[in-house]
Amino acid sequence: MATVEVQYGGKSGAVYQLETNHDLVAVRTHSGGPVDEMNLSAASRRLFDRLEPVTRFLDAGVEVFHVRSGSESERDAVRVAFAAERTIRFAGRVLTDPVFEPDTPVSAVEPGAMVKEPVLYSENLFVKFAPGEKASAVRRALSSRGLTARREIEYLPNAYFVKAPEGIGLAVFDLALHLLRTVAGVELCHPELLRPRQFRAAFPQQWHLKGTTVGGVRINAHADVVSAWKLSMGQGITIAVIDTGIDIDHEEFGTRAKIVSARDATAGSTRPGDPRPVGSVEKHGTACAGVACADGAKGASGVAPRARLMPIRLMAGLGSQSEADAFAWAADNGADVISCSWGPMDGDWWDASDPAHRSFVPLPDSTRLAIEYALAKGRGGKGCVICWAAGNGNESVDNDGYASHPGVIAVAACNDRGRRSAYSDTGQAIWCAFPSDDAELDATGSLPQPPPAGGVWGEDHPAPRTPGIWTTDWSGRNGYNRGGGTMGGDAAGHYTNSFGGTSSATPGVAGVAALVLALNPKLHHEEVKDILKRGCDRIDKVNAQYDPGTGHSPLYGYGRVNAAKAVKLASPGAPKRRRRPRRS
Repeated sequence: MATVEVQYGGKSGAVYQLETNHDLVAVRTHSGGPVDEMNLSAASRRLFDRLEPVTRFLDAGVEVFHVRSGSESERDAVRVAFAAERTIRFAGRVLTDPVFEPDTPVSAVEPGAMVKEPVLYSENLFVKFAPGEKASAVRRALSSRGLTARREIEYLPNAYFVKAPEGIGLAVFDLALHLLRTVAGVELCHPELLRPRQFRAAFPQQWHLKGTTVGGVRINAHADVVSAWKLSMGQGITIAVIDTGIDIDHEEFGTRAKIVSARDATAGSTRPGDPRPVGSVEKHGTACAGVACADGAKGASGVAPRARLMPIRLMAGLGSQSEADAFAWAADNGADVISCSWGPMDGDWWDASDPAHRSFVPLPDSTRLAIEYALAKGRGGKGCVICWAAGNGNESVDNDGYASHPGVIAVAACNDRGRRSAYSDTGQAIWCAFPSDDAELDATGSLPQPPPAGGVWGEDHPAPRTPGIWTTDWSGRNGYNRGGGTMGGDAAGHYTNSFGGTSSATPGVAGVAALVLALNPKLHHEEVKDILKRGCDRIDKVNAQYDPGTGHSPLYGYGRVNAAKAVKLASPGAPKRRRRPRRS
């Protein structure tokens, strides 16, 4: 099994290995549509019937299939046959991480069949030259190796998104390493790699905003948001939600004055200013946006109801150039806070033996530099506040190169009893927690099978008293709540009562950051981060493992965010702390 290497961080950076998988094949049609809708020859159709779908990268129009027999020779037969079809653009090999085998089921015909998480490579490269390198030298370095600059990355000096020669295949990895290691003017270089991107949702009324009674039960595990509204409601602040499409026509997003600098980072020039959902899988973004800043005029309030919303649709795979561009767009177009409720695939939270828990997913240089651009250049140099979902795998967030970036705020989830949500990730990178739902339920509303050893509910972890967070939903029959009173939420289908995961917790903290900045817009992003830390309530002191020296808990960070405390600490007359707080 062949291996390839990718190096992030420049000539002295970390090297990661990927291997070619013997029973996966990636297929892209000329139209971008599904393979099963294409006109195939009888021989190719027989081969296709022996494939099982694994995942689809919607933005790239690529589907990944598992060869049911597990045979490398059959995989190659599929590649050869499909390459001869007029409707198929390519059928290629798929890379996987050699460290672990996550449990991705692929077939109801073969119970228990599993495949590794696929990693796609494109024939594109991210290349950054030294700032002083002349344009003529850059052109020579690229053209002499058959590379074409697709575009200059305007927010990074001397950085380019380039296309390798057509059909280069796996040799693109050697080319990237050659450029990085032998060309003096090259600082960073790596192929564009795409991984499946998982949204941090776990699937009543708004108990996370204040103490309230739900179903006759008093819930008092909130973030004290309503009290904070006496001082700030987020006025004048813009929250960018980078997510699936967002229903900007929802009644809780008010007039067009609420929506600013909308962007479809995936479709690009096709529909650049339209962030609305396109397909049925795009429920997630509307719920996240509602938690952050829904108006509160009709049926659900966000944490910062008077903040503006910058909706940025991102459906590209993890690690794409579109992902990086989304951060630059947010920073360049006035975002004060950026909320990201997505990241690498999680392991099963209830299965401690799942090998996926041990996987480390690095942050590509292209996205890292875009995040650091937003931190350095956003808000006129004070930096965007970036909130990131820690993850729902009940695993270490420190293995997630995205959420553990030291400049972002990694957000964990706690439940309606003031305890850690069973799925919430843990680790040193956790900065704070915010109220959300508890254990992820399956489609029938039951705990997933097989159940956690000994059951998840018990004396140490009592069952939650609510289904989750009440927030906006993609209106009508497209969202989580399809309306008609048959699912949790309102009868019209405008709201859901069971949104959750660290997906819901993260825009909640983004909303609190907006409350803080509305009261004191002069704050540096690190000062906001420190204020959130100092404004936390230490919850679950028996189990939290708060460090006596730093005050940090691997479960909750510095505790559950208290919005009222945070806005008081943000008042211009409040005592100041040093700008660069130490991480635990």
